[in-house]
Amino acid sequence: MATKAELLTTNEVASLLRVHPKHVYRLLRRGLPARRVGGEWRFSPDEVLEWSGAARRPFAVAATEPARRPDVSCDPQPLLAANGDVVVELLLTSIGGPPAVGLVPADNASGLAMLQREEVVAAGTHGPRTSFPTAERLVFIHLVEREIGLVARHGVKLRGLGGLRRLRLASRPPTAGARPRFDAELRKSGLDPEAVHRDARLLPSHLEVVCSVARGDADVGLASAAWAHRTGLSFRSMFTETYGLVLRARDLGDPRVARLCEAAQGAAFQRQAANVAGYDSRKAGTILFEGATGDARGGTS
Repeated sequence: MATKAELLTTNEVASLLRVHPKHVYRLLRRGLPARRVGGEWRFSPDEVLEWSGAARRPFAVAATEPARRPDVSCDPQPLLAANGDVVVELLLTSIGGPPAVGLVPADNASGLAMLQREEVVAAGTHGPRTSFPTAERLVFIHLVEREIGLVARHGVKLRGLGGLRRLRLASRPPTAGARPRFDAELRKSGLDPEAVHRDARLLPSHLEVVCSVARGDADVGLASAAWAHRTGLSFRSMFTETYGLVLRARDLGDPRVARLCEAAQGAAFQRQAANVAGYDSRKAGTILFEGATGDARGGTS
């Protein structure tokens, strides 16, 4: 156990993790190891670095040293890989001030692959147990529960999935997170998913699916209720899924990641998401820590 002389102050921990001192108190609520010394919090540098998953690096901060602008020029790039659903748009517009986080379009599998290669700081994914195999500790940030189903152009009546045999379908590729659930629903109805998708248009995002249907390029499409509502298309709900972000626990000290967490837990984002059709945002901002196998290890915002 660290001695009293070795323990760090809140400001020193903020410098160590490269976050604002106020963010240290948010990390305390998420499980950052600390102890009371008199009326103040003190931290063991070894415990802080182990908890954050960061590589150990020399630490020396003079008491009179001025605060430095966080270094945001390091890899991975300040990007979020996601499918561009409405909730992602709301999240990024809720981030106030620099450092900025950009969006690179990606479905579930390709986004996780980019995160694994450290090309992005976070990836959109369908629940906390869809992460890639890794020896690193991961974090899942819950955004919404969202409804997924079939959108239809005006005049098209879809009373059952059997009707898909005679309709032009806009769907998602097998790498998309919603596709396995859709295929399972097709099987329940006695349909062969491969046969249904043989002539389907496979599109990279929910937005492109609804646009294809709205243009008349397809009769029905697999998309979220949120995009159906935005485009004025009819919607037939099929299932509800969890959607959020996965990132490395060691990146929690990155100012860009801190911005994502703060935005997801902010009242503005939660209020806007609650007003979108097909979204349940009551757990928005909840954080789960995952082990190397992708199993949730607990912890909330």
